Amino acid sequence: MHFKKSEWFVIGFNLIYLLILGAYHVFVKNYEFLIYIAVLLIFGVIIISTLKVSRLDLLALWLLSIWGFLHLFAGSPFLPDGKTIYSLRLLPIFDGGGQFYILKMDQLIHFYGFFVAALVVYELLATRVKNNVSKGLLIFIAWIGGMGLGALNEVIEFIAFISLQHTGVGDVYNTGLDLIFNLLGALVGAFFASWWMGRKRL
Repeated sequence: MHFKKSEWFVIGFNLIYLLILGAYHVFVKNYEFLIYIAVLLIFGVIIISTLKVSRLDLLALWLLSIWGFLHLFAGSPFLPDGKTIYSLRLLPIFDGGGQFYILKMDQLIHFYGFFVAALVVYELLATRVKNNVSKGLLIFIAWIGGMGLGALNEVIEFIAFISLQHTGVGDVYNTGLDLIFNLLGALVGAFFASWWMGRKRL
């Protein structure tokens, strides 16, 4: 398959961070995390090999790549006591005790991730529907599509929680807050995607 020069930069970025973080986890003998790297690699191959069908633009590819990097980097135990960057508390907007805390890095990355998911859903739809389909309907479908992917992510986290010995998934408060930030990120992402696709057509 022939790739543009700009797409090769995206591929190179992904390969570099996957190799570096993969080597790190092998070095620290955290073999469970290699599963996440393998899954990202598989998704990356699927996305890049179906570009002619999906017609995702360069912005979507870079945002997806940055999401993958953030997920792996923030989930790695770089902090003291084996803690991850996901667990960092950024602003004391609300503290209900335990994991019922806003704002954490985990929530910020969830917002960003499903912002990207909604943008991708919007792009996949907008390049295939007729021009007489309202933007409002596309925004709504992209929003609920992004939320659906967010719910799927929580299911995967739950499976990891009950299957693996050590995870950073957290309790029911963490799951609830993740879903809320997924919802908000998807909503903003859907509106941004509408603006972005409209701008591209001008």
